[in-house]
Amino acid sequence: MIPTVEWKNGVVRLLDQSRLPEHVEFLDCRDYRAVADAIRELKVRGAPAIGVTAALGVALGAQAVSATEFPAFAQALMPICDHLAVTRPTAVNLFWAIDRMKKKLASLSAQAVPAVKAALLAEAQAILDEDIALCKAMGKHGAELIANGQTVLTHCNAGALATAGYGTALGVIRAAWEQGKKIQVIADETRPVLQGARLTAWELMQDKIPVTLITDNMAGSLMRQGKIQLCVVGADRIAANGDVANKIGTYSVAVLAKAHGIPFYVAAPYSTIDLKTKTGADIPIEQRNSLEVTTIHGSHPIAPAGVAVYNPAFDVTPAELITGIITERGVFKPSELAKQFAS
Repeated sequence: MIPTVEWKNGVVRLLDQSRLPEHVEFLDCRDYRAVADAIRELKVRGAPAIGVTAALGVALGAQAVSATEFPAFAQALMPICDHLAVTRPTAVNLFWAIDRMKKKLASLSAQAVPAVKAALLAEAQAILDEDIALCKAMGKHGAELIANGQTVLTHCNAGALATAGYGTALGVIRAAWEQGKKIQVIADETRPVLQGARLTAWELMQDKIPVTLITDNMAGSLMRQGKIQLCVVGADRIAANGDVANKIGTYSVAVLAKAHGIPFYVAAPYSTIDLKTKTGADIPIEQRNSLEVTTIHGSHPIAPAGVAVYNPAFDVTPAELITGIITERGVFKPSELAKQFAS
């Protein structure tokens, strides 16, 4: 796969996902503000990828700090972390990655500033490398749940594009395909930003994994006809009780799957599990620009001017609708997560 995010020649280089599938273009972020803008504007998206990008953004910002003594350097880095932290409120990986960079900084107080800058960059790179490894481990565990010949439905994009590489939900699908299982994938279009249509379909086609695109309101009909045997999605935050926040429309898929007796799985790394958040009711839900609903790509109108719009980016799927949560440590019931990831 084309790298979603990487450190290259002293900049944070991102695959600009707002341009896909028509154009494969890269964005070179030369300062932390550009990184923050890219996160906010969905040029990079997906909880794990946002976390990796934020960590690299902190490292990039650190390189430009002119302070030569550690206390002043550390003080200058805090507003950079804060600027990145306010870009998107729901994906907990963002805050997890920034906190990890802060902890790394605190451990370096005895070192000279140039060494601190190098260590922060190394930490961000470690977060990137670990994300790919975690996704491959998730894929291995999740592939065991998919039988040869099954058709799997996924919602939004939880693939290599949503991570540092390989993917969470699509990592599970990708691993099953690599094992030689002859599977089919159904991709919801995922209104209003069409991540399923623009990104998931494109990504699977790049890997030559059979994929069929449907509109969001077709899923129930296909389930009733017996054309879907399993659902797997990603997550932007998982509460301590196993409730899952994911792209808007995920809850509807979970309800439909439950009604039709179809297993519904969530794939996510440990950094998406937020044990400080007790239930899904406590997860902040990002509200986005109305133009995402009333226009295509912000330009072509598809609704009357001035119409009222409600545009939450995410919804919460209750734990009781989830068959299992696929992690790098294995597959667990939602109620088992708090015990498994308490340490």
